[in-house]
Amino acid sequence: MALVIEGEERIAAPVKKVWEALNDPIVLKDAIPGCQSLEMKSATEMAATVVLKIGPIKATFNGEVTLRNLKPPHAYTIQGEGKGGIAGFAKGGADVTLTADGPDATVLKYAAKAEVGGKIAQLGSRLIESTSKKLAGQFFSAFGEKVGG
Repeated sequence: MALVIEGEERIAAPVKKVWEALNDPIVLKDAIPGCQSLEMKSATEMAATVVLKIGPIKATFNGEVTLRNLKPPHAYTIQGEGKGGIAGFAKGGADVTLTADGPDATVLKYAAKAEVGGKIAQLGSRLIESTSKKLAGQFFSAFGEKVGG
């Protein structure tokens, strides 16, 4: 089952600061809902452990996060894939673009695609879609607060 989530967040920080935060594993770990660990393996690869509850299923996902199509400091694609044991798998990515909104603010736009399989996929598309949108919203608002706050 695949879905698309789009949105934008205005962050009270200049583009350069937002770009640096998007590439900082400490900032990302704190903003990703349920993230237990996020470690840099290379300049563009990270290993992650995330605990998520989707409806009645709570699962720990272990996976990889990769940054691609880097166009500093204005755009990149972040892709991830995680396996949650018997709960199934989740994979997806987001195209992220940054646009200056005056000298001290940035508009971050994202278009994310996600795909889930296994037990989680049996929960129904509405629940998965609403949970995915909620998680994306939580990530980008937490990220915006960290960077702009």
